[in-house]
Amino acid sequence: MAKTATLKRPAKTAPKPAPKPAPKSAVKAAAKSAKTNYVLDDQIGFILRQVWQRHTMIFARDIGSNLTPTQWAAMSKLVETGPCSQNQLGRFTAMDVATIKGVIDRLTARGLTETSADPQDGRRLLVSLTRAGQQLAEKTAPLALAISKETLAPLDAKERETLLSLLSRLR
Repeated sequence: MAKTATLKRPAKTAPKPAPKPAPKSAVKAAAKSAKTNYVLDDQIGFILRQVWQRHTMIFARDIGSNLTPTQWAAMSKLVETGPCSQNQLGRFTAMDVATIKGVIDRLTARGLTETSADPQDGRRLLVSLTRAGQQLAEKTAPLALAISKETLAPLDAKERETLLSLLSRLR
């Protein structure tokens, strides 16, 4: 008969007591310190939102209310990529499924995009620009470049390059 090894179990030790909660005065002091250290105007999200608001104001002024920055993003990406699935387009433009669907529905209703069966996968639909969509994109592209230039106008060339490089790293 073969001998079996017996495992030694470590001796049971008493459970460690839970740490005592900090006194209420310490919690209040920490909260007060946090209040004084957090300045909304210095927060990246707040600054980005203000810059985005300025950019969209310039966009609306120069392009008008018939095309939103989100719709323009979808159209300009279709110019770059050619036909692609709605899902791909959403990924390319950093839009969630519901947002890209709404954007494409509105552009299609205006006759700027259309869908067709993917010749390689009949279950999949491809989104593409119509002739009217292509013409609008050609007309809008120079305006969009000017809008980006105006948004960045307070910065010199080196600052613009640095800002765009740093923001790209945060994606």
